[in-house]
Parts: sequence; structure tokens; C-alpha cells
Amino acid sequence: MIRLAVVALPLVLGAQDWRHYAGDAGGQKYSKLKQITRSNVSRLQPAWRFHTGEISDGREFPVRTAFEATPLMVDGVLFFPTPYHRVIALDGDTGKQIWAFDPKLDKRSARNLFIARGVAYWTDGKQKRIYYGTLDGELYALDAATGRPVLGFGDGGKVDLKAGMVTANSKSYGMTSPPAIYKNLVICGSIVPDGEPQGPSGDVRAFDALTGKQVWRFHTVARPGEFGHDTWAGDSWKDRGGTNVWSIMSVDEARGIVYMPLTSPSTDMYGGDRKGDNLFGDSLVALDAATGKRLWHFQTVHHNIWDYDLPAQPVLVDVMRSGRLVASVAQVTKTGFTFLFDRYSGKPLFEIRETPVPASTTPGEAASPTQPIPVKPPPFARQSMKPGELTIVPESREFCAKLVEGAVYGSLYTPVGEKPTILFPGTNGGTNWGGASFDPETRTLYVNSHDNGMMPRMTKRPEGSLIPYRTQGPPYGRFWDKNRYPCQQPPWGHLTAIDLDKGEFRWRAVLGEFDELKAKGIPQTGTSNLGGSLVTAGGVLFIAATNDSKFRAFDKDTGKELWITRLPASGHANPMTYQGKRTGKQYVVIAAGGGNKYNDTYADELIAYALP
Repeated sequence: MIRLAVVALPLVLGAQDWRHYAGDAGGQKYSKLKQITRSNVSRLQPAWRFHTGEISDGREFPVRTAFEATPLMVDGVLFFPTPYHRVIALDGDTGKQIWAFDPKLDKRSARNLFIARGVAYWTDGKQKRIYYGTLDGELYALDAATGRPVLGFGDGGKVDLKAGMVTANSKSYGMTSPPAIYKNLVICGSIVPDGEPQGPSGDVRAFDALTGKQVWRFHTVARPGEFGHDTWAGDSWKDRGGTNVWSIMSVDEARGIVYMPLTSPSTDMYGGDRKGDNLFGDSLVALDAATGKRLWHFQTVHHNIWDYDLPAQPVLVDVMRSGRLVASVAQVTKTGFTFLFDRYSGKPLFEIRETPVPASTTPGEAASPTQPIPVKPPPFARQSMKPGELTIVPESREFCAKLVEGAVYGSLYTPVGEKPTILFPGTNGGTNWGGASFDPETRTLYVNSHDNGMMPRMTKRPEGSLIPYRTQGPPYGRFWDKNRYPCQQPPWGHLTAIDLDKGEFRWRAVLGEFDELKAKGIPQTGTSNLGGSLVTAGGVLFIAATNDSKFRAFDKDTGKELWITRLPASGHANPMTYQGKRTGKQYVVIAAGGGNKYNDTYADELIAYALP
């Protein structure tokens, strides 16, 4: 007689996945796990590390790497993309590689960065697939068990996303963020150039998850006969570049609505050749996910000429109004504003005022006379600077004082003129693609921001140029010195908790530090930051993001820093968490790649932390 050993495995049954880029389809970045708490988070240690082997500092290849990936966790397996767009599957308890797929990315093509933020998971209960798009403009369907392309999808497991989208003059088209999944649809945005007026289409498309056939296409630049076409003067809509979704979309799975954060039409700093409000540029757009039909929209910036894209995933939240919960959507922005809408009607939950703003002095430009300003919540980022607010860092003052000589001190939405114009926020925000996390227990939105300004000026182009003016910036690219210390007084980075019921701040914390300035007695300054936060039921908020190679945990209710550890390089990514299928441990994972736009230290590590 064979006796079977019966082993109780309650931890397997309690395993917690992370099946979407933000944990859920609505972008909350919230976990119900609470093994790691306020009282024990200080004991976190590395549980395992994985090296991708992919680092480019711009010397071997003409493009630098940015490891911005957030893994998915499905049934004990982690899935994530590397900067070179390989997809890797790891054992979630050990970090050991299970499989890897390599699309053979063209590494010699000119790009902004080698970058991929995530993949998407789909299942019909039998088949399990991973979907993702590449910088080369290919959408892949991979078998989640083996990593092999699913041959019945498209052409041998991939769809050419460039078909019908690129123009003769510009063929650069790809994806850097994961697609959205709704039932059997894979909904794709794109990354397209924004430096030339004409270029590849930024339209959003849905593909059949089984066959790869296109199901619908939404025109992000309104065409003749479509709503919003009258916001484009003359033929300025034709072959218009930009106006794309390069960031992450959210899905209300119950109602079948996809929410899209759209970006600026091209060129992103001059619009004299595209007079009008330019829908659906810089708009939050809600579509019927099954058909692609527009349900409602709100334009956050009219006639964008500041590169103030909508960079962040919309967050589907519930807020209290008159004693009842209202299904809502929160959109954080580069400008530092938080817009809050009824999820189904698009009605603002706090008043938004069309506010007069300065006119443009650049010949041919026609800036919008007003811009929408929410009354609440307050802006979470710096929006202006005065002459007396120059940096307190002694070694920066001489450089910065000389830099601002003759410059115009602008307010938010001051159009750039032929004199250098100091503007806040800069082109990276405010906040960026890291976006916000949401705690449904307290209905609190958490958003990190940095205060990097910009100081562009308009320069006349030679006769016959595509557009008559382009912008030029100061040395080192942004409003900072050679050490990347911003030229205005600190703080240079914040973490802000926003009570969405009241539209008020719960708390603010300075985020990040420069060790060398701290050693000289300069108080904590905050730093540039890219990447977002994760909030848990254990009362802890995790965030890396900062340009100081550190990973931190905060008390979600008070903003008190509870834990800090040093990474091999800055973690410009969103962290995620899950429960190990065999160990039952709660792991917190962060990609530490450094580089990106803010530093010259690189790494290639995915690191998982757990309690000892």
C-alpha cells in the first residue's frame, strides 16, 4: 500500500499575484498584503537579485539604457521586459530564470533611450499569454509557460504595428509601455517622434488577442466630420505627429471603459502651424473598450506649447461625496495639477476654472487665451520662480546667477519667447510616467514630484524650414548646473499625500537627498525623481525613483520615513509586491538601472526584498 504524505500548504492558497502593471487594471498600485508592516519594514533585506546583463552608457551603442520595468506576478512567476526588449520569466521565490525571449531589437537605430516599462497578461482560463510591444514597432504574443511566440497570432506570433501608421518622412514607431487588456482585446498606444510637425500617427488601436487582427482604431487627431475637428485650423490635422499615448492606459473592467492619457501634438514647443485647441492633444479620453467609441474627454492643456504631456496612468478611484462613494478617475499631470472626474460622465468633482494666461510674443504663434485650472487639490509641484529664489548651494550660485541674466521669469503657461524664459515645471514635470498610487482604505492619492525647471528660448529658423521657430535650452539641458543641482532654492523633490474626499494635502515629505551636500551641512534638498510609488495594507508606502540610488519606505498615514536602503543605481521604476507561492513571504521588487535622464551611474539589477 502506498502512503501519500499530506502536507498542509495554506501559504500556496494565500499566494498574492500582481497581474497588471499597477497591480490592478485601474492603476491603483495598491496591495492588500500586510506581512510587511510599519513595525517590521526596517528589517527588510535582499532576498534575491537578478542581472539582465544589459547596460548601455551610449558608447558601445548610440543610445543609453533606462531600466524602468515593473514585473507582473502570475502563479508564482515574474514576467518583465529588459531595456533591449527581451522578456524574462523568473521564479518568484528564488529569482532563477525560467525562460527568456529575445526579439532581436535593432540597437543601432537612433532612439531617445533603450526603454520598456512592462508587459501585459491575458488568459481565457486555458491559454495564458504575455503581450508587449517593442521599440521596433512589433506587438508580440508569447506563451506564458514557454516564452515562445504564439504562432496563430498575427504573422508567426507578432503584428507589425507600423503598418498604416508611419509616413514616408518618418518611420520611427514603437511601444515603451504595456498594452491595456480588455476581454479579448489588446489595446495599444505608441511612442512616436514629437520633434517634427508631421510624423507617424498617434492613433490608439485594439487588436484581437487570439488572431492579432485590428478591431478598432481611435483617431487621436480629430478628422473631418469627427468631434473636435474644428479645433484644428485649416489642414493642420493632416499627418500631424505626436498626440499619442506613450504611457499606460487604465481599464474599468466592469463597465468596459478604457481611459487614455494623451500627449502633445508635434512639435511640442511650437504650434503656430496648428492653431486651435488641438483635440485630443493632452486630453484624458474615455472610450468604450469594445468599440473604440469616445464616451467623454477632458483637455488638460489647450494648444500645448510646453511639452506638458499627460504622462501618467489614470487612476480609477472611489471618493466620498455627500455620504456615498462615487466611482471616479484621477489624472496627475506634469504641471503639478490633479484632475478628478466622475468615471462615467466625465463631470469634474472639483471645480475647474478656465483661467486667463499670457499671450505669446513669438511671431505666428497663437497661444490659448485660457487654460483649465482645478480649484482643488492644490498643485503638488512648483509652478513658478522669483528672482530672489536662486539656489542656496554656494558652488552653484555663480553659474546659476550668470545663467539667468536677461531671462524672463515666467508663470505657469507663459509662452516661450525669443528671450530665455524660466518656467516651472520643466518638460519632465511635476510628475511623470511613475504617476500616483491610491489607498482605497483612506481614499488617499500619493504622488511624487520633482522641481526641475526649464529655460528655453525661441530661435528663428532659416527660410524654408518646416516651422519658423524652434526652442533652444541652456547648457546641461535643464535649469541646473554641471552637478545637476537645480538653480532654484530647494526642496527639489516631494512626496505628497492627497485626501481625495476633501481635495487637500494630508502630508508632504521632501523626497531624496544629495549625500555630498548633506555632508556640507546643507539640509535635505530632495532630488530629481522618475518612477512611482506602491502603497500596501500594511500601512507602508514604498518608493525608489530618486536620483540618489536609494529605496525608501514611508508610513502611509504620516509621511514618516521608516526604512532606507542603498541600491546599486537609482531605481527609476515603479515597485511591486507579491506573496511567494512556496515560501509564503511577501516580496517587494524594484528595478535598479540608474542612467536615464538624470545620472551617469548604471546597473542592471532586479532586486527582491523580504523579511529575514
